[in-house]
Amino acid sequence: MRPATRADLPAVLALLADEERVVDPASVVVTEAYERAFAAIDSDPRNEMLVLVEDDGTVVGCLQATYIPGLGKGGAERALVEAVRIRADRRGGGLGRTLMEHTAARARARGCALVQLTSHKQRDDAHRFYAALGFARSHEGFKLALR
Repeated sequence: MRPATRADLPAVLALLADEERVVDPASVVVTEAYERAFAAIDSDPRNEMLVLVEDDGTVVGCLQATYIPGLGKGGAERALVEAVRIRADRRGGGLGRTLMEHTAARARARGCALVQLTSHKQRDDAHRFYAALGFARSHEGFKLALR
């Protein structure tokens, strides 16, 4: 696992494009909006896009971690994890566990008091996965779409 580079952007976007099938990174159009978003993540010390890469350089997993300062938990940061993906043909072999455990270790080393995430209500397999990692259902989440 390592921080993503600009060269990883097509592979990350391919992972995010479809959870059910493998998308060829060469088929992904990297728009100016994606370029801006990646540059903002990459330049912000409170954000990181992490990738899980095989020995041959193939990106097989990703997630974004955002470190949020707060007054709760004694003033400790919390890590918010988003966009967790393992390539469709590589699920079930422990890669997701590796990705999440390394992310939790990074957050702990940074001094975070907790790692939190949201998951779509219809993703039952993901919910079982997060529960097996020790995540507890502690809150009800809400979103307000702005566009």
